[in-house]
Amino acid sequence: MPITLLQPDGLVRSPAFSHVAVVPPGATTVYLGGQNGVDETGRVVSDDIAAQSVRAVENAVVALEAAGATLDDVIQWTILFDERADLGAAYGAIAAKLARDGAPPLVTAARVAGLGVPGALIELSAVAAVVADGSR
Repeated sequence: MPITLLQPDGLVRSPAFSHVAVVPPGATTVYLGGQNGVDETGRVVSDDIAAQSVRAVENAVVALEAAGATLDDVIQWTILFDERADLGAAYGAIAAKLARDGAPPLVTAARVAGLGVPGALIELSAVAAVVADGSR
């Protein structure tokens, strides 16, 4: 059975997110902890939200690959933005990297007063699911 992402009638339809994910028995679920726009030493890569956003996604790719998953396997994103961040610049920098065929993943986004890493403007986490036969 494939993983199913639903956009039910009666709820807003968006090309950017779905509302429900159904993961069948036997699928491997991968939980990605918060990723910031930092390099391998933990240093923030830039004070620019676009650069931080790109690096946060690149860090997510590395972490997901270590667990046998890809960005296409992500069923839910949680994205926290520092209240100073330009959301348009952040989304514009990563939208193409997160685009995929079929229904989009679930997305929760919030503006926060600050993040745990000094200077960080974005932190993202995710849940991915991989079915043994490779179907999504």
